[in-house]
Amino acid sequence: MTDVSLGIPQMPAPDYPADVRQRLEADAREIIARYPSSRSALLPLLHLVQAEEGYVTRTGVRFCAELLELTTAEVTAVSTFYTMYRRKPSGDYQVGVCTNTLCAVMGGDQIFDELKQHLSVGNGETTEDGKVTLEHIECNAACDFAPVVMVNWEFFDNQTPESAKRLVDDLLAGRTVEPTRGAPLCTYKETSRILAGFPDERPGAVEATGGAGHASLAGLRLARGESLPGAGAGVPRQPSSPPQDETPPAHPSSHDAPLRSAVSDPDHQAGPVTEEDGEDK
Repeated sequence: MTDVSLGIPQMPAPDYPADVRQRLEADAREIIARYPSSRSALLPLLHLVQAEEGYVTRTGVRFCAELLELTTAEVTAVSTFYTMYRRKPSGDYQVGVCTNTLCAVMGGDQIFDELKQHLSVGNGETTEDGKVTLEHIECNAACDFAPVVMVNWEFFDNQTPESAKRLVDDLLAGRTVEPTRGAPLCTYKETSRILAGFPDERPGAVEATGGAGHASLAGLRLARGESLPGAGAGVPRQPSSPPQDETPPAHPSSHDAPLRSAVSDPDHQAGPVTEEDGEDK
């Protein structure tokens, strides 16, 4: 086999041992059967092979290509595009520090810098014992709990440099770590198998949810006319009821329906728009 771009001979990727290959093929066939076109199963299949060795190996790329009748170049193009697929051996626990805008200004940058020093690793590097890989990550849609740290995609909200260092110390020591919300923590290989689409069999995982927290829902609760716990003076607890003829029609998400400004903000009534209003001043 020759690298077309460099003209360098390359050894073909090795195959899995027979028993591993047989097990993975059975799982892969189950995944492929979910899709009308087999190539649509590539993303979950990449998670499947990542669950085997902790990252997407050349053997894993070859396996996906053979099962889906794709070229290894096509599989490699996808596996290297998405950051959720690892290209080299990594830790049992992927510790990601959000360094996007809000988390950064709330302390995410400081947390990331201190964790690099504390663990003696750089971005994308793994501790010597192979337990923790540290990386900076982009927004995980939890800005109202900034700064956020994620471990194998489970939330650890409102972190500080001190709490983040305690978190990684617990992971290194093998102590039980519980996410702020969501399912119980598991290893990265186990996470990859769940992402491949297989049942999450962890105790309590079915009942758990990583959905929106109280801060995310505050605006919605106010819009519904509900009171907020600990709401201080000046925070309206019960908005004015809209006139009967301006009540939006009921539907499954009627509480999210857009309202005319006179309804949504009775203190700032909006009158009819005139031609004068539309002219440039």
